[in-house]
Formats: sequence, structure tokens, C-alpha cells
Amino acid sequence: MPNRRRVAITSFGAFLLGVLGFLLFFRMNFKSVEVRGQSMEPTFESGRRLLMSSAYWLVGPIRKNDIVVLKEPESGDTIIKRVKGLPGDVIDFADIPISWSFSQGEYRVPEGTYYVLGDNRMVSQDSRMYGPFETSDVLGKVVIFGHEPWFYGILGLATLAVVASGIATLLEGKAAARVKK
Repeated sequence: MPNRRRVAITSFGAFLLGVLGFLLFFRMNFKSVEVRGQSMEPTFESGRRLLMSSAYWLVGPIRKNDIVVLKEPESGDTIIKRVKGLPGDVIDFADIPISWSFSQGEYRVPEGTYYVLGDNRMVSQDSRMYGPFETSDVLGKVVIFGHEPWFYGILGLATLAVVASGIATLLEGKAAARVKK
């Protein structure tokens, strides 16, 4: 009987370690952000919550048309924009920075930067005003557009609980095999 109790504590401990590991991973790599303002309308209304990830190895590199969260150069506030151009891309004349002259020819996104625009171009303050954003200004890539992104975290925890209970069952099976020997 004491052996079973010991196995149960070990299984529960494995479950708790798994949950703790998942929570730490989630906390370090994902963040909920709120859309403020009209620059991303009609895609996102002001007040909508989004889930962003800084773990590019998990969600993939930044590509054209991805939605990213950036640090605004002047104020340091966070802003949400759509990637229009990657390093080396040519930006069409309708979207070039206001400081760029037509006489300079085509505008090419410099290396180590991203060219971003808001979906509501009439009110958006973006790369047309600030120029391209440095790679270091990118805080993360938006991965979930839901109104309640925390819900997906709960689904992840439930999945982790199922996996942890499977691990606990395996541990109990191994402990029971050792007791029989």
C-alpha cells in the first residue's frame, strides 16, 4: 500500500511539473495585446484582443501580410500593423515613405527592416510616416485573432492535462511492474 501512495504522489508531481512548464513556456512566448484606434479597421475594431507570439521558431518567420506588434519609434508605445514589405522588396509608389521623392526612383526596403502599413490607410501612422521598422522593433507576430485569446491558453492547458495524465499512467504502470518483481 505505501508504494501505491508514493506512485500517486510521483504521478501528481509529474502532472504539476508539466503544467508549470507549459505555463512558463506560454508566459515567456505569448502575450495578449489590445487593438487601440482605427488604423487596422476593418480587420480589427478598437478594443479587440489578439494573441501574439515572439517564438518565431514555433509560429514561423515574419512574411508579407502577417500582422505584427511593434514598438513605435517615437513614443515606445505598441502598435499593430500588417507587413507590406520584407528586406529587399520594392514598395509601390502609393505606399512609399513621405520623405521619399519620386525622383529617387523605386523605394526598396532596407536590409534588417520591415515595411508595415495599417489596413485603414486614411488614419494609420505607419512606415509611410516613420519609414521602415528595425527588426528589433518587432515585439511579436499575431497568431490568434479571437475576441478571447486566453481561451486558447485554457485549451492548451487541457491538452497538457491529458498528456500529463498519460505520462502518469505510464509511470504507475512501471512502478506496478517493479512491485511485482
